[in-house]
Amino acid sequence: MSNELELELVPICRVEISVSEAIVLENTPTGTLMIGEINASRWEGERFRASQRGAAAADWLSVAPDGTATVDVRLTLETDDGALVFVSYEGRSHLDTGNAYTTPRFRTGDPRYAWMNRVQAVAKGRWDSDAMRVTYPMVYELR
Repeated sequence: MSNELELELVPICRVEISVSEAIVLENTPTGTLMIGEINASRWEGERFRASQRGAAAADWLSVAPDGTATVDVRLTLETDDGALVFVSYEGRSHLDTGNAYTTPRFRTGDPRYAWMNRVQAVAKGRWDSDAMRVTYPMVYELR
């Protein structure tokens, strides 16, 4: 049997995201909505180095009545060499452990990073509520 359908994880970068105090909307039709504006983020790896550009960045975390938390993050990055890259990712967060499992996607018009437009990435991160920081030790490209 061929291994052509076996998943390969190729490292892209490490990520640190700082979040401001959340705006909390309780008792919405889908549960609690917590909006955490992202203050800063740094994406650091061999193939990709970037920092947050602008203030239009947030995590719209929805917590369903059964406790299931859904991550919805969108932000714009500027690479160290001047390219703009839009990142969005969704996933699940386990509030009891602080773990988040996400699937980043990238969009850019810069030819140097066009490879990112074809990437489906995955990551497992940890929320530190004391530091108001999410750390993803590694974001991986799925191949």
